[in-house]
Amino acid sequence: MSDAPLMLGVSGCRGIVGESLTPEVAARFAGAFGSWLCERAGGRARVALGRDGRAGGHVVQHAAIAGLCGAGCDVVDLGVEMTPTVGVMVDELEADGGVVLTASHNPQEWNGLKCLVRERGEKVSACAPDARTAAEIVARFHAMAGGGAAWRRWDRVGSVTRQRDGGAIHVSRVVERFGADVLGAIAAMKPTVVLDSVNGAGAPAGRRLLERMGCRVVHLGDEETGIFSHTPEPTRENLSGAGGLRDAVRQHGAIVGFAQDPDADRLAVIDERGEYIGEEHTLVLAAREVLEMGMRGNERRSRAVAVNLSTSRMIEDVAGEYGVAVVRTPVGEANVVEAMKHGDMIVGGEGNGGLIWSSVTYVRDSLSAMALVLASVVRHNRQVSELVGRVPRYAIEKRKVGIASRAEAGPAGEKVAGWAVGAGEARIDRQDGVRVDWADCGAAGGGPAWVHVRASNTEPIMRLIGEARTGEGVSSLLDAVAGAIGGG
Repeated sequence: MSDAPLMLGVSGCRGIVGESLTPEVAARFAGAFGSWLCERAGGRARVALGRDGRAGGHVVQHAAIAGLCGAGCDVVDLGVEMTPTVGVMVDELEADGGVVLTASHNPQEWNGLKCLVRERGEKVSACAPDARTAAEIVARFHAMAGGGAAWRRWDRVGSVTRQRDGGAIHVSRVVERFGADVLGAIAAMKPTVVLDSVNGAGAPAGRRLLERMGCRVVHLGDEETGIFSHTPEPTRENLSGAGGLRDAVRQHGAIVGFAQDPDADRLAVIDERGEYIGEEHTLVLAAREVLEMGMRGNERRSRAVAVNLSTSRMIEDVAGEYGVAVVRTPVGEANVVEAMKHGDMIVGGEGNGGLIWSSVTYVRDSLSAMALVLASVVRHNRQVSELVGRVPRYAIEKRKVGIASRAEAGPAGEKVAGWAVGAGEARIDRQDGVRVDWADCGAAGGGPAWVHVRASNTEPIMRLIGEARTGEGVSSLLDAVAGAIGGG
């Protein structure tokens, strides 16, 4: 048996193809989800399925279709589509659920299955399952290891149909959220925008959206090879190579550069100078525009914004301008969505570049984020760097520590909690690992700061994330945190 990791949890199933993620594993996980959907539906269930286009994904695709059909589901095969597009299509088709075959930003050899569930009685409602439902699906997966009762007889298996217009439907849903004033202003400007789709699922719809909004598009990573054009996570390092996105923005005089990850649920932003704005600012810029639309009457107002515990405190500064509260949740899209639905919120997301605009879909969506950033540039007649300059600046740093199991993260977090009281008056949140907030943190050189220690949902690592006024301050803070963890 392979010792490669198989990650199971709120983000679904993720592993290394041919090692921990085999056709049998993919079929069994899909069958576990399909049987849960059929049981909930009281009979046959309808499932929309798409994949992020990475090379080798067709093997996982066929295995997942077999598992879903074998559990009694009728599958609508969407082909290569973005994760948020599958969410849109679950709603459009009034399906019971969706499956996205993706490992998001993970390296080329990874793939996975992400589940979406549609709640009845709501027009736009497809989202990741909550933690309890995810745990039930995982338990079914394990129970089926010896061949469970989920599989149907030959005369009760599901069917397969194909549909290939999901991206166009998704683009229309985003564009229709904006008035003729905004679309007309963008079209009149004819701005040049550089889009890097990393040869992933977002290439066709990303280009379609930008062109429909009146942009001239310089497109990087638009080949349908399934081989990533660079390391896929849209970080500063991965977008700074020669001839890459930052260079292209400067070369073509673009007003902005956008970088999608392989399944296009995350977005990083490059300003007009070719400077990396990053994923943390994606949520801030896009959320501000949604809140502004609410003030102008172009969108209903949101009473709060939901974000996870690892997201920059910039969102508090922006939300405060509109008298809107910020609700913090455990990390994981499903947790943010649950808070959004419970509080009837319009916007939320995560600091990894994942905006959730409920008027489009309850799934993190790079198309919505791109459109909102463009709208903000036009509405305010400001360059991206100027929009960013309106937000108080902090420095955020993210570190990874390899761990043998998730259990190691708990004691590490408690060591940090015990140490924190000596670094200033602290507020401790244990929703997900340990997050510590200081109004004035001595270990960070003074001023507001926070640190979050938790086990990753998608990789066999522990994450240490911190934020302070300066880069030196947050590095000092994380050094102190690492020392506390290693101090026994």
